[in-house]
Amino acid sequence: MKGITEPRLYTHELRQLTEETTLGYACIEYATTILRKELYPWQEWALIHALEIIGELSGEWRFRYRTVLFLISRQNGKTVLSEVLASFFLNVLMVQNIFGTSLSLEKAEEVWEAVCNDQETYPELSADIVRISRTNGKKRIDLHGGRRYKVGAPSRRAGRGDSNDLVMLDEVREHRDWETWSAAAASTNAKPNGLIVCFSNAGDPDSIVLRQLRAQALGQKMDLGGDVDANTLGLFEWSAPDGAPTDDIPALAQANPAMGYGLLTERALLGNRATFPEAKFRSECMCQQVETILPPPFPEGAWDAGTDNNSSIPAGNQVYYGIDLSQDRRWTSIGVCGMREDGNWHIEVVARRVGTEWAIDWFRERAAMRPMSLAFQVRGAPVSGLAEQICTLQGVERIGIEGAELTNGWGRFFDGVSACLQDREGTKIYHLQQPVMDTPGKTMQLKQMGGGVALPDRTKSPDDIAPLFACIMAYTAATRPNQNGKKIYESAYSAGAELSFI
Repeated sequence: MKGITEPRLYTHELRQLTEETTLGYACIEYATTILRKELYPWQEWALIHALEIIGELSGEWRFRYRTVLFLISRQNGKTVLSEVLASFFLNVLMVQNIFGTSLSLEKAEEVWEAVCNDQETYPELSADIVRISRTNGKKRIDLHGGRRYKVGAPSRRAGRGDSNDLVMLDEVREHRDWETWSAAAASTNAKPNGLIVCFSNAGDPDSIVLRQLRAQALGQKMDLGGDVDANTLGLFEWSAPDGAPTDDIPALAQANPAMGYGLLTERALLGNRATFPEAKFRSECMCQQVETILPPPFPEGAWDAGTDNNSSIPAGNQVYYGIDLSQDRRWTSIGVCGMREDGNWHIEVVARRVGTEWAIDWFRERAAMRPMSLAFQVRGAPVSGLAEQICTLQGVERIGIEGAELTNGWGRFFDGVSACLQDREGTKIYHLQQPVMDTPGKTMQLKQMGGGVALPDRTKSPDDIAPLFACIMAYTAATRPNQNGKKIYESAYSAGAELSFI
């Protein structure tokens, strides 16, 4: 069986794609006639859709997208696609600056080296070479007219100092924070036709950047006739359907569009299935997100139903804070809970950083201005010692959650999330779209305590549940019985309240 050319999930074109409405056809012609490359059908499809334009090539035009995200299983030809794009932008579009990076710098250098080899090999291109530097850490190719393509290490300095027309980011699944992304992506801001192209297979629990980009793309209008200017993020995902068995060949064909066209075969994929852990096989060979293979902690669809990016706690309303620490004690998370104007509840992660000392200063600064309440799990949680220390600060009220109050609080939280489903009644819990909370909201595993009682399980959950658990603690404190509701705490939305998310 051959791989399926069209991705399972993708941002649809605004109009029929022809030689007048996309540069993809010109790029394919360049690849076949100048670079002498035979592209896979999926690669041609990808170029045609990713290089869609607004306007007319015979007049004024611009790329439809500012950011393109390709999600596809490994060993399907992402490197060749990157090579063709970079060479086309250099030699046909004649752009000034291209920058490439990857969390494994060798990957970015592999694409760069392929472009350099093409430039040196074909007479049509070699005459334009001014200089090629292959020095480690300073690899770049300079062409006549001030055109250049260089690669750099994945850091907060990635792409800084340059104004780039094309930025290529490989292995976006490995971006654990926004430092590299922010530096590289911002380098295209001064280019009216700047384009960021990202490549990856499915992310793991810590793929912060990839998960947020994907969630944002899926939340856009992806049908014909969507808002053109608002829809500048394009998602093209070749993945197996959720819940597909690992030996489902048609499902593998959806995630591996190169299957049967080159060296990638059904036999090789099934061989991986026999030796890979299931989660790893689904991520790398089926391009599936982790949450598709685990029982969710809430009823199906409930967590997504509670997403409301306009949700907030009105200034002056009582705000409860919760704190939690990841199982490995690396990340500290702070969450808030407060009542919305409509009588439902709002939760949000307002700070998440590496380490613990910063959290003490975070509360000290705010409690010096206004009193605060802090809820946390007293026993059996990594955060207990840190939280007790914070609660010694002047202005911080200690709300220790343990025993029956812990299980009852989780039960109320479960009911509040479930109430967001259309067929459920009760007071609802709403939240913003935040990957650090959305991910455990779909993958968190529960530990049965007996008698029908359950609690979140830090050990068995594949993701860091601390961001969500901090909000659970804040909600537990906010909804405790016999709360008089008269004491006013600092609002996370009041003037001067700094939100330091990640």
